[in-house]
Amino acid sequence: MNIVITGASRGIGKSIAAKFFNNGHSVIVCSRDANKLRQLQIECPSILTFVCDVSVKKEIDNFADFVLSNFKTIDVLINNAGVFIPGKITEEDDGVLEKTLQSNVYSAYYLTKKLAPTFIRQASGYIINMCSIASIMAYENGGSYSISKFALLGFSKTLREELKPYNIKVTAILPGATLTDSWQGTDLPESRFSKPEDIAELVYTITQLSEFSVVEELIIRPQLGDI
Repeated sequence: MNIVITGASRGIGKSIAAKFFNNGHSVIVCSRDANKLRQLQIECPSILTFVCDVSVKKEIDNFADFVLSNFKTIDVLINNAGVFIPGKITEEDDGVLEKTLQSNVYSAYYLTKKLAPTFIRQASGYIINMCSIASIMAYENGGSYSISKFALLGFSKTLREELKPYNIKVTAILPGATLTDSWQGTDLPESRFSKPEDIAELVYTITQLSEFSVVEELIIRPQLGDI
């Protein structure tokens, strides 16, 4: 299969990229961090990488062109890239909402639009959007991040209905607290988090279902509950 993943130089995205690579699939990823992309290529040599700030539409377009120049067909698109800026709506700096929406929602919207004709032409494929528990419940200090994740879930639901007639699957993944760089410096024990590898395992598994079934939404929480 041909796999496209945004924000794949660390955390959940990197774990997903490694999972597909280790199972023999062709993978293209993007990230803003060129150094981390180089490290990923050392670990997974045949993965193709592209430096891209997904909050900038022109860079998303360039990444899409890169994908289309290397893949004639696309089996799975995973819109994983995003940013988390903690804070309250009433206290956030001006511009935080716009920046968060650009990274977490517009990136998925524009990349999907650019690659959708390929999916529609081949009448198959899978689009997975990395939402969050914050897509379905508000929590303290969630601010613009939670707004963006609610929007991404709405995007996923709408896309699911639009692409259903073309045999294209759409899934929203809703992870709870996952042990990634976003939690660096926390005093909480590892047991309070899900592992990125667990998210990757589930993402890979749902892409292996027959053409007759789709997981529309998938919620994954730490065993001990939300933080």
